[in-house]
Amino acid sequence: EIITETGASTVFWNRRYEPAAIARDASLKKPLLESGIEAASFNGSLLFEPWEVQTKQGGPYRVFTPFWKTCAKMPRPSEPLPVPKSPAAPKVWPESMAIDDLGLEPTIDWAGGIRRAWSPGEEGAHAGLDTFVRDEMKSYPRGRDFPAEPLVSRMSPYLHFGEISPRQIWSFTQRHMAVVGGEVGGAAFLRQVGWREFSYHLLYHFPMVPDTPLQEKYAPFPWRDDPVALKAWQRGRTGYPIVDAGMRQLWETGWMHNRVRMIVASFLTKDLLVPWQEGARWFWDTLVDADLANNTQGWQWTAGCGADAAPYFRVFNPTSQGEKFDADGEYVRQWIPALAELPAKWIHKPSEAPADVLADANVVIGENYPPPIVDHKMARERALEAYAAVKV
Repeated sequence: EIITETGASTVFWNRRYEPAAIARDASLKKPLLESGIEAASFNGSLLFEPWEVQTKQGGPYRVFTPFWKTCAKMPRPSEPLPVPKSPAAPKVWPESMAIDDLGLEPTIDWAGGIRRAWSPGEEGAHAGLDTFVRDEMKSYPRGRDFPAEPLVSRMSPYLHFGEISPRQIWSFTQRHMAVVGGEVGGAAFLRQVGWREFSYHLLYHFPMVPDTPLQEKYAPFPWRDDPVALKAWQRGRTGYPIVDAGMRQLWETGWMHNRVRMIVASFLTKDLLVPWQEGARWFWDTLVDADLANNTQGWQWTAGCGADAAPYFRVFNPTSQGEKFDADGEYVRQWIPALAELPAKWIHKPSEAPADVLADANVVIGENYPPPIVDHKMARERALEAYAAVKV
Protein backbone atom coordinates (compact mmCIF):
# COMPACT_ATOMS: atom_id res chain seq x y z
CA GLU A 1 0.00 0.00 0.00
CA ILE A 2 2.82 2.42 0.82
CA ILE A 3 4.52 1.72 -2.51
CA THR A 4 1.24 2.33 -4.33
CA GLU A 5 0.47 5.52 -2.43
CA THR A 6 3.93 7.02 -2.82
CA GLY A 7 4.84 5.77 -6.28
CA ALA A 8 8.11 4.38 -4.92
CA SER A 9 10.17 2.30 -7.33
CA THR A 10 12.89 1.11 -4.95
CA VAL A 11 13.06 -0.18 -1.38
CA PHE A 12 16.36 0.07 0.52
CA TRP A 13 17.32 -1.24 3.92
CA ASN A 14 20.36 -2.16 6.01
CA ARG A 15 20.89 -5.85 6.57
CA ARG A 16 20.49 -7.66 9.86
CA TYR A 17 22.11 -11.03 10.55
CA GLU A 18 19.90 -12.73 13.11
CA PRO A 19 18.26 -15.89 11.70
CA ALA A 20 14.74 -14.48 12.02
CA ALA A 21 15.77 -11.19 10.36
CA ILE A 22 17.42 -13.03 7.46
CA ALA A 23 14.23 -15.02 6.90
CA ARG A 24 12.11 -11.87 7.15
CA ASP A 25 14.24 -9.98 4.62
CA ALA A 26 14.09 -12.87 2.18
CA SER A 27 10.30 -12.98 2.50
CA LEU A 28 10.14 -9.26 1.67
CA LYS A 29 12.66 -9.20 -1.15
CA LYS A 30 11.13 -11.93 -3.31
CA PRO A 31 7.64 -10.41 -3.77
CA LEU A 32 9.10 -6.95 -4.27
CA LEU A 33 11.30 -8.16 -7.13
CA GLU A 34 8.42 -10.14 -8.60
CA SER A 35 6.36 -6.92 -8.58
CA GLY A 36 9.01 -5.04 -10.51
CA ILE A 37 10.20 -3.09 -7.48
CA GLU A 38 13.95 -2.85 -6.99
CA ALA A 39 14.97 -4.17 -3.56
CA ALA A 40 18.48 -3.56 -2.28
CA SER A 41 20.02 -4.15 1.14
CA PHE A 42 23.34 -2.88 2.46
CA ASN A 43 25.81 -3.50 5.27
CA GLY A 44 25.27 -0.73 7.80
CA SER A 45 26.01 -2.56 11.05
CA LEU A 46 29.31 -4.43 10.59
CA LEU A 47 32.84 -3.69 9.41
CA PHE A 48 32.93 -6.88 7.35
CA GLU A 49 30.24 -9.18 6.05
CA PRO A 50 30.23 -12.53 7.92
CA TRP A 51 30.88 -14.43 4.70
CA GLU A 52 33.85 -12.25 3.73
CA VAL A 53 36.13 -13.42 6.56
CA GLN A 54 37.22 -17.01 5.90
CA THR A 55 39.81 -19.48 7.08
CA LYS A 56 42.44 -20.72 4.63
CA GLN A 57 40.14 -23.67 4.02
CA GLY A 58 37.30 -21.33 3.07
CA GLY A 59 35.19 -21.92 6.16
CA PRO A 60 34.10 -19.82 9.15
CA TYR A 61 36.29 -19.12 12.16
CA ARG A 62 35.55 -20.51 15.60
CA VAL A 63 38.42 -18.76 17.43
CA PHE A 64 38.67 -14.99 17.81
CA THR A 65 42.39 -14.24 17.51
CA PRO A 66 42.92 -15.74 14.02
CA PHE A 67 39.59 -14.23 12.97
CA TRP A 68 40.73 -10.75 13.99
CA LYS A 69 44.18 -11.21 12.42
CA THR A 70 42.47 -12.07 9.13
CA CYS A 71 40.28 -8.98 9.43
CA ALA A 72 43.41 -6.86 9.90
CA LYS A 73 44.74 -8.09 6.54
CA MET A 74 41.54 -7.24 4.68
CA PRO A 75 40.92 -3.91 2.94
CA ARG A 76 40.34 -1.18 5.49
CA PRO A 77 36.64 -0.45 6.17
CA SER A 78 35.49 2.38 3.96
CA GLU A 79 35.06 5.83 5.47
CA PRO A 80 31.51 6.81 6.43
CA LEU A 81 29.73 8.88 3.83
CA PRO A 82 28.61 12.42 4.67
CA VAL A 83 25.09 12.95 5.93
CA PRO A 84 22.82 12.82 2.88
CA LYS A 85 20.65 15.69 1.84
CA SER A 86 17.04 15.13 2.78
CA PRO A 87 15.19 13.27 0.03
CA ALA A 88 12.07 14.82 -1.42
CA ALA A 89 8.99 14.05 0.63
CA PRO A 90 6.07 12.36 -1.11
CA LYS A 91 3.34 14.66 -2.36
CA VAL A 92 0.81 12.70 -0.35
CA TRP A 93 1.82 11.11 2.93
CA PRO A 94 0.49 7.61 3.68
CA GLU A 95 -2.06 7.40 6.46
CA SER A 96 -0.41 6.90 9.82
CA MET A 97 -0.80 7.50 13.54
CA ALA A 98 1.24 8.84 16.41
CA ILE A 99 3.44 6.38 18.31
CA ASP A 100 1.83 7.39 21.61
CA ASP A 101 -1.57 6.37 20.22
CA LEU A 102 -0.39 2.77 20.05
CA GLY A 103 -0.28 2.54 23.85
CA LEU A 104 2.90 0.47 23.87
CA GLU A 105 4.23 1.59 27.25
CA PRO A 106 2.85 0.31 30.56
CA THR A 107 1.24 2.79 32.92
CA ILE A 108 4.13 2.59 35.42
CA ASP A 109 7.26 4.54 34.48
CA TRP A 110 9.39 1.45 33.81
CA ALA A 111 11.90 3.45 31.78
CA GLY A 112 12.65 6.09 34.42
CA GLY A 113 16.07 4.69 35.32
CA ILE A 114 16.97 4.20 31.68
CA ARG A 115 15.96 7.77 30.89
CA ARG A 116 18.20 9.09 33.64
CA ALA A 117 21.17 6.96 32.54
CA TRP A 118 21.12 7.47 28.77
CA SER A 119 20.76 10.05 26.01
CA PRO A 120 19.23 7.96 23.22
CA GLY A 121 19.68 8.99 19.61
CA GLU A 122 22.41 9.76 17.12
CA GLU A 123 23.44 12.96 18.86
CA GLY A 124 23.90 11.17 22.19
CA ALA A 125 25.90 8.40 20.50
CA HIS A 126 28.41 10.75 18.88
CA ALA A 127 28.73 12.91 21.99
CA GLY A 128 29.48 9.79 24.06
CA LEU A 129 32.06 8.53 21.57
CA ASP A 130 33.77 11.93 21.46
CA THR A 131 34.03 12.08 25.26
CA PHE A 132 35.35 8.55 25.51
CA VAL A 133 37.98 8.87 22.79
CA ARG A 134 39.28 12.27 23.86
CA ASP A 135 39.15 11.91 27.64
CA GLU A 136 39.04 8.25 28.64
CA MET A 137 40.39 5.98 25.92
CA LYS A 138 44.03 6.24 26.97
CA SER A 139 43.04 4.73 30.35
CA TYR A 140 40.82 2.05 28.80
CA PRO A 141 43.20 -0.96 28.97
CA ARG A 142 43.28 -0.70 32.76
CA GLY A 143 40.08 1.15 33.49
CA ARG A 144 37.75 -1.22 31.66
CA ASP A 145 38.02 -3.67 34.56
CA PHE A 146 36.85 -1.26 37.27
CA PRO A 147 33.06 -0.81 37.28
CA ALA A 148 33.07 2.32 39.47
CA GLU A 149 35.21 4.22 36.97
CA PRO A 150 33.68 5.83 33.81
CA LEU A 151 36.35 4.46 31.49
CA VAL A 152 34.33 2.38 29.03
CA SER A 153 32.66 3.68 25.89
CA ARG A 154 29.03 2.63 26.57
CA MET A 155 28.55 2.47 22.79
CA SER A 156 26.81 -0.90 22.77
CA PRO A 157 23.18 0.36 22.95
CA TYR A 158 23.83 2.90 20.22
CA LEU A 159 25.39 0.22 18.02
CA HIS A 160 22.48 -2.12 18.64
CA PHE A 161 19.86 0.44 17.63
CA GLY A 162 21.83 1.74 14.65
CA GLU A 163 22.32 5.20 16.15
CA ILE A 164 26.01 4.92 15.36
CA SER A 165 27.76 2.47 13.05
CA PRO A 166 30.95 0.48 13.64
CA ARG A 167 32.49 2.25 10.65
CA GLN A 168 31.85 5.61 12.29
CA ILE A 169 33.41 4.36 15.53
CA TRP A 170 36.35 2.84 13.65
CA SER A 171 37.01 5.98 11.60
CA PHE A 172 36.70 8.44 14.50
CA THR A 173 38.88 6.33 16.80
CA GLN A 174 41.60 5.80 14.19
CA ARG A 175 41.75 9.53 13.43
CA HIS A 176 42.14 10.54 17.08
CA MET A 177 44.23 7.74 18.61
CA ALA A 178 47.58 9.42 18.10
CA VAL A 179 46.24 12.90 18.83
CA VAL A 180 45.05 11.98 22.34
CA GLY A 181 47.96 9.65 23.07
CA GLY A 182 45.64 6.69 23.06
CA GLU A 183 47.22 4.26 20.61
CA VAL A 184 47.25 1.38 23.12
CA GLY A 185 43.82 2.20 24.46
CA GLY A 186 42.44 2.68 20.96
CA ALA A 187 43.74 -0.69 19.81
CA ALA A 188 42.20 -2.38 22.86
CA PHE A 189 38.90 -0.60 22.28
CA LEU A 190 38.77 -1.48 18.58
CA ARG A 191 39.53 -5.08 19.48
CA GLN A 192 36.21 -5.06 21.35
CA VAL A 193 34.55 -3.85 18.15
CA GLY A 194 36.24 -6.87 16.57
CA TRP A 195 34.74 -9.14 19.24
CA ARG A 196 31.30 -7.85 18.20
CA GLU A 197 32.17 -8.66 14.58
CA PHE A 198 33.22 -12.16 15.63
CA SER A 199 29.93 -12.64 17.50
CA TYR A 200 27.98 -11.88 14.33
CA HIS A 201 30.30 -14.11 12.33
CA LEU A 202 29.42 -16.99 14.65
CA LEU A 203 25.69 -16.24 14.67
CA TYR A 204 25.55 -16.09 10.88
CA HIS A 205 27.45 -19.34 10.32
CA PHE A 206 26.07 -21.21 13.33
CA PRO A 207 22.47 -19.94 13.67
CA MET A 208 21.62 -22.55 16.32
CA VAL A 209 23.88 -20.96 18.97
CA PRO A 210 21.21 -18.83 20.72
CA ASP A 211 19.81 -22.09 22.09
CA THR A 212 22.51 -24.72 21.56
CA PRO A 213 26.15 -24.92 22.68
CA LEU A 214 28.65 -24.26 19.90
CA GLN A 215 30.72 -27.06 21.42
CA GLU A 216 28.29 -29.94 21.08
CA LYS A 217 30.00 -32.02 23.76
CA TYR A 218 28.41 -29.75 26.38
CA ALA A 219 24.85 -30.47 25.24
CA PRO A 220 24.31 -33.11 27.98
CA PHE A 221 25.74 -30.90 30.74
CA PRO A 222 23.87 -31.54 34.03
CA TRP A 223 22.32 -28.12 34.60
CA ARG A 224 20.10 -27.58 37.63
CA ASP A 225 16.48 -26.44 37.54
CA ASP A 226 16.47 -23.98 40.44
CA PRO A 227 13.84 -21.23 40.03
CA VAL A 228 14.44 -19.92 43.57
CA ALA A 229 18.15 -19.36 42.94
CA LEU A 230 17.42 -17.90 39.51
CA LYS A 231 15.01 -15.36 40.98
CA ALA A 232 17.48 -14.41 43.72
CA TRP A 233 20.11 -13.79 41.03
CA GLN A 234 17.70 -11.78 38.89
CA ARG A 235 16.73 -9.55 41.80
CA GLY A 236 20.27 -9.01 43.08
CA ARG A 237 19.72 -10.93 46.30
CA THR A 238 22.44 -13.60 46.19
CA GLY A 239 24.36 -12.39 49.25
CA TYR A 240 27.43 -11.65 47.13
CA PRO A 241 27.62 -7.83 46.84
CA ILE A 242 29.45 -7.51 43.50
CA VAL A 243 26.90 -9.85 41.91
CA ASP A 244 23.95 -8.09 43.48
CA ALA A 245 25.23 -4.62 42.62
CA GLY A 246 25.54 -5.64 38.98
CA MET A 247 22.07 -7.12 38.81
CA ARG A 248 20.58 -4.03 40.43
CA GLN A 249 22.45 -1.74 38.05
CA LEU A 250 21.04 -3.81 35.20
CA TRP A 251 17.47 -3.50 36.47
CA GLU A 252 17.74 0.22 37.14
CA THR A 253 19.63 1.39 34.03
CA GLY A 254 19.32 -1.43 31.49
CA TRP A 255 23.11 -1.83 31.39
CA MET A 256 25.94 -3.45 33.31
CA HIS A 257 29.70 -2.99 33.24
CA ASN A 258 31.39 -5.76 31.24
CA ARG A 259 33.64 -6.96 34.07
CA VAL A 260 30.55 -7.37 36.23
CA ARG A 261 28.70 -9.13 33.41
CA MET A 262 31.39 -11.80 33.48
CA ILE A 263 31.16 -12.10 37.26
CA VAL A 264 27.37 -12.43 37.40
CA ALA A 265 27.37 -14.85 34.46
CA SER A 266 30.00 -17.03 36.10
CA PHE A 267 28.00 -17.02 39.33
CA LEU A 268 24.79 -18.14 37.60
CA THR A 269 26.33 -20.84 35.43
CA LYS A 270 29.05 -22.18 37.72
CA ASP A 271 28.11 -21.37 41.31
CA LEU A 272 24.42 -22.07 40.77
CA LEU A 273 24.67 -24.40 37.73
CA VAL A 274 21.64 -22.68 36.21
CA PRO A 275 21.61 -22.99 32.38
CA TRP A 276 23.32 -20.20 30.49
CA GLN A 277 20.18 -19.89 28.35
CA GLU A 278 18.31 -18.59 31.42
CA GLY A 279 20.92 -15.89 31.91
CA ALA A 280 20.88 -14.97 28.24
CA ARG A 281 17.07 -14.74 28.35
CA TRP A 282 17.15 -12.39 31.36
CA PHE A 283 19.78 -10.19 29.75
CA TRP A 284 17.70 -10.13 26.58
CA ASP A 285 14.72 -8.86 28.57
CA THR A 286 16.60 -6.24 30.60
CA LEU A 287 19.59 -4.89 28.62
CA VAL A 288 19.26 -1.75 26.51
CA ASP A 289 22.07 -3.21 24.38
CA ALA A 290 20.40 -6.64 24.15
CA ASP A 291 22.07 -7.91 21.01
CA LEU A 292 21.47 -11.54 20.01
CA ALA A 293 24.99 -12.12 18.70
CA ASN A 294 26.89 -10.48 21.58
CA ASN A 295 24.55 -11.78 24.25
CA THR A 296 24.80 -15.36 23.02
CA GLN A 297 28.57 -15.21 22.60
CA GLY A 298 29.11 -13.74 26.06
CA TRP A 299 27.01 -16.33 27.82
CA GLN A 300 28.47 -19.29 25.94
CA TRP A 301 31.97 -17.95 26.63
CA THR A 302 31.31 -17.82 30.37
CA ALA A 303 29.59 -21.19 30.43
CA GLY A 304 32.62 -22.71 28.71
CA CYS A 305 30.68 -24.12 25.76
CA GLY A 306 31.20 -21.50 23.05
CA ALA A 307 33.99 -20.10 20.89
CA ASP A 308 37.10 -18.97 22.78
CA ALA A 309 35.29 -20.22 25.86
CA ALA A 310 36.64 -19.62 29.32
CA PRO A 311 38.25 -22.87 30.52
CA TYR A 312 35.76 -25.03 32.37
CA PHE A 313 37.92 -24.82 35.48
CA ARG A 314 37.79 -21.00 35.52
CA VAL A 315 35.20 -20.15 38.15
CA PHE A 316 35.18 -16.53 39.28
CA ASN A 317 35.26 -16.08 43.03
CA PRO A 318 32.70 -13.28 43.49
CA THR A 319 34.26 -12.08 46.73
CA SER A 320 37.84 -11.81 45.47
CA GLN A 321 36.62 -10.32 42.17
CA GLY A 322 34.88 -7.61 44.14
CA GLU A 323 37.93 -6.98 46.31
CA LYS A 324 40.17 -6.78 43.26
CA PHE A 325 38.08 -4.60 40.98
CA ASP A 326 36.05 -2.60 43.51
CA ALA A 327 38.53 -2.42 46.39
CA ASP A 328 36.96 0.57 48.12
CA GLY A 329 33.44 -0.73 47.53
CA GLU A 330 32.39 2.38 45.60
CA TYR A 331 30.42 0.40 43.03
CA VAL A 332 28.70 -1.75 45.66
CA ARG A 333 27.80 1.27 47.79
CA GLN A 334 26.18 2.96 44.78
CA TRP A 335 23.86 0.06 43.97
CA ILE A 336 23.30 -1.48 47.42
CA PRO A 337 22.60 1.42 49.80
CA ALA A 338 22.02 -1.00 52.70
CA LEU A 339 25.76 -1.77 52.67
CA ALA A 340 26.94 1.80 52.18
CA GLU A 341 28.30 2.24 55.70
CA LEU A 342 30.32 -0.97 55.82
CA PRO A 343 34.13 -0.59 55.92
CA ALA A 344 35.93 -1.56 52.71
CA LYS A 345 37.39 -4.60 54.51
CA TRP A 346 33.92 -6.15 54.79
CA ILE A 347 31.97 -4.59 51.92
CA HIS A 348 32.40 -7.68 49.71
CA LYS A 349 31.79 -10.24 52.48
CA PRO A 350 29.21 -8.72 54.83
CA SER A 351 28.06 -12.10 56.13
CA GLU A 352 31.56 -12.61 57.59
CA ALA A 353 31.76 -9.22 59.29
CA PRO A 354 31.82 -9.09 63.10
CA ALA A 355 28.53 -8.33 64.80
CA ASP A 356 29.67 -4.93 66.05
CA VAL A 357 30.80 -3.88 62.55
CA LEU A 358 27.42 -4.87 61.12
CA ALA A 359 25.61 -3.05 63.91
CA ASP A 360 27.63 0.13 63.38
CA ALA A 361 26.83 -0.02 59.65
CA ASN A 362 23.12 -0.73 60.24
CA VAL A 363 23.35 -4.01 58.34
CA VAL A 364 21.15 -6.88 59.46
CA ILE A 365 21.94 -10.04 57.52
CA GLY A 366 18.70 -11.74 56.58
CA GLU A 367 16.69 -8.51 56.85
CA ASN A 368 18.12 -5.60 54.82
CA TYR A 369 20.70 -7.77 53.05
CA PRO A 370 20.52 -11.53 52.42
CA PRO A 371 23.05 -14.18 53.45
CA PRO A 372 24.90 -15.99 50.62
CA ILE A 373 22.53 -18.36 48.82
CA VAL A 374 25.39 -20.79 48.15
CA ASP A 375 28.83 -21.47 49.59
CA HIS A 376 31.27 -20.54 46.83
CA LYS A 377 33.91 -23.11 47.73
CA MET A 378 31.36 -25.92 47.68
CA ALA A 379 29.76 -24.58 44.51
CA ARG A 380 33.11 -24.41 42.74
CA GLU A 381 33.88 -28.04 43.55
CA ARG A 382 30.41 -29.08 42.38
CA ALA A 383 30.87 -27.20 39.11
CA LEU A 384 34.29 -28.71 38.44
CA GLU A 385 32.89 -32.20 38.97
CA ALA A 386 30.02 -31.51 36.56
CA TYR A 387 32.33 -30.09 33.89
CA ALA A 388 34.84 -32.88 34.30
CA ALA A 389 32.05 -35.39 33.68
CA VAL A 390 31.42 -34.05 30.17
CA LYS A 391 35.01 -33.00 29.31
CA VAL A 392 36.66 -35.04 26.57
